[in-house]
Formats: sequence, structure tokens, C-alpha cells
Amino acid sequence: MKVTIRDVAREAGVSVATVSRVLNDSGPVGDETRKRILGVASRLRYTPDGAALSLITRRTNTLGVLLPDLHGEFFSEVIRGIDSTAQRSGYHVLVSRSHRDKDEIEAAFRAMRGRVDGHVVMSPEIDAQAIVANLPASCPVVLLNCVIEGTEFDSLNIDNFGGAHAMTRHLIGLGHERIAFIAGHERNHDAAERLRGYREALMDEGLEQRAEWERPGDFTEASGFRAGGEIAALSPRPTAIFAANDSMAIGALSALREAGLRVPEDISVAGFDDIPVARYMSPPLTSVHVAISELGERATRTLLQAVEEKNQHVKCQETLPTTLVIRQSCGRNIH
Repeated sequence: MKVTIRDVAREAGVSVATVSRVLNDSGPVGDETRKRILGVASRLRYTPDGAALSLITRRTNTLGVLLPDLHGEFFSEVIRGIDSTAQRSGYHVLVSRSHRDKDEIEAAFRAMRGRVDGHVVMSPEIDAQAIVANLPASCPVVLLNCVIEGTEFDSLNIDNFGGAHAMTRHLIGLGHERIAFIAGHERNHDAAERLRGYREALMDEGLEQRAEWERPGDFTEASGFRAGGEIAALSPRPTAIFAANDSMAIGALSALREAGLRVPEDISVAGFDDIPVARYMSPPLTSVHVAISELGERATRTLLQAVEEKNQHVKCQETLPTTLVIRQSCGRNIH
């Protein structure tokens, strides 16, 4: 038979209310009594009923996470940061892949309703204002890399423009004037800002911009491989490739190798995100470093604060800086 809170109370010689205060840490109880109750609960292997507990505390101790994709190291690092921070605070994480469709995101919200205390949402291709408009005002939400105006929600973004601008300037400083760019999803806010940073850096230096040097991609290794092969066949060939994320840069490295080109002797390659595997590539990949796990950690800390304050706090909008990590995949232009 399942052990109940009444069994613990009877064994410990106290009321059910006293046991509830100890297990929920919701009221004053003497140290000796607290120790006795916890000892009895442990000996009887009592596990509080989650549904009943949530009715008492108005908490589920679970956070909802909606991401546009669960493939690749970027998202695994984000989830790692979220989950580790949640666990340290006694919370669990319920993760859903939202794809890139507004209706699917709203369906995920409906599925999580009543099961989570708040949401972390990453949706860089959809107007975040629209997808969170139907949530109850009391439901805390932290937006990651979302397009949003105003100060109604907590939000964290990466300095995509600044990182891309700095990397392009770095390549120019190495003597590269023909710099190709592998773009991300066309409707993706992160991708658009990285493309804008690349273009403005070229414009600032008065360098030529050619349409054929900008190749489409979708943030996957396969699209980077395809674009890398196309760039290798151009004449004149660019002397450097800057990919909008590391996965595409890794795909491009493979395509260049297949085309018989040496990196960085014949062509330099740089990426964005600095995912863990970037340093282990051959050659190690130069990249724009994003504190990916920290992004998840900060989002979770912000959400937990919002939960604690019942979403009555002053909302925070923050942009995380990026830094350049220079490795052997980039060299001086000698052509």
C-alpha cells in the first residue's frame, strides 16, 4: 500500500498540518520535530503526491522550454545550461521542439498549461509578441534570441551583429578582400543580424560585395557542405569563408577538403557560436564565441526569479557580448 501523509503524521506523533509544513518548508516547526518527521518520512519511504503538492504550493517545480530545433551542439549546450541551473534549484525541465510554426508553438503552450511554472522560449523566426500574447499575464516567460519590441517581457539576445562585424573585420585585417558568407535561414533573426554585420564590415572598409559570394544555408552541416563546394568552384575564388554558424563552417571544411583545397593555406574558414567540437576540428576552427551554456543558465535564473516574484518584477532585456576565438583555420592572405 502507498504510504500517505497521514501515516507519517501518525508515526511521528504530530498532525498532518505539521508534516505538511515540514515537507513544504512552509512554516515554523521546531528542530527536533522537523528531524523526527523527516526521519519517519525517510524510513517509510514517503513520496509526496506531485499533483496534491502543486495544489498546496501553487507550484509544479517544472519549467517549460520551447526551442526551434533540438539538433546540434548549440541546442544541446543551451539545454545543458537550463537543466543544470533548474536542478540546482529543485526544478525539472519539460522540453518541446517548437519547429518554426506559430500554431505548433501555441499547441505546445496549451499542452504545458498547468504543468509548468514558466517558460523559456527561443523562436528567432516568429514574432515573439504574437506567440506569447495569449499566455496568462501571471505566467512568467523568458525569451531567447527573439524579435521583440518594448519591455513587457524578460529577454536575452546574442550580439549577432557585433560578433559578425568583428569577425569580418578580423578577416579583412588578415588581408582578405574576397570574403564569402554562408547565410542561415532567410527568416531567422540571428541569421539576418549576422549577415548584416558581415555586409556592414565590408562596406566600412570599402570592399566589393558580390551576390555570388553570399551563399544560402540553413545552419546544418549539409548546407555548409553544399555552399562550400559552390564557393570552391567560383572564379575568382574567395580567399576566406565566414559561415553564420559552426555547423555550416564544418560542412564547408569538408567540401573544401574534397575539392583539394588546403585550409588555411588556400582559403580561410571561420564560423559563429564556438560550439565545443570547433576546437577539435582539423584544422581547429576560428569562431565567434557565444557563451551558449551561460545563455541557458541566465535564462533559467531570470525565469526562476520571475516565478518567485509571481511575475511582478521589473522585466530585464539583456544582450550577451561575443568574443573572437582565433584558431588555425584562418591565416593571412598570401594570394
